[in-house]
Amino acid sequence: MAVKHVTQVQEQPVQAGTGVTMQMLIGPEEAPNFLMRRFVIRPGGGMPRHTNRVEHEQYVLQGRARIGIGDRVYQVQPGDVVFIPAGVPHWYENIGDEDFVFLCLVPKAPDEITLLE
Repeated sequence: MAVKHVTQVQEQPVQAGTGVTMQMLIGPEEAPNFLMRRFVIRPGGGMPRHTNRVEHEQYVLQGRARIGIGDRVYQVQPGDVVFIPAGVPHWYENIGDEDFVFLCLVPKAPDEITLLE
């Protein structure tokens, strides 16, 4: 499908996170090279420190969060662009009183998530 609306894509809970859902906006059956996902982290929610085998390119749509990437911590807001290299530990924490929403693009390649805590 070349065009669809975000409301047509089911949200799935992210088991490793707290208050986190994900929508696969463009999935492996639709695109040859990349996947597009939309994440929502509710106020007070987050994702624990973990690694992935694939890089992440992210664009913040709404809310504020603290993101740890390697040994650095960043505060992000709408309009910020985030790059997480493959294999680098990272985590997320919603620090606002509204949902933290971002797009996450990843290569269409085998991925493995390893929780570090």
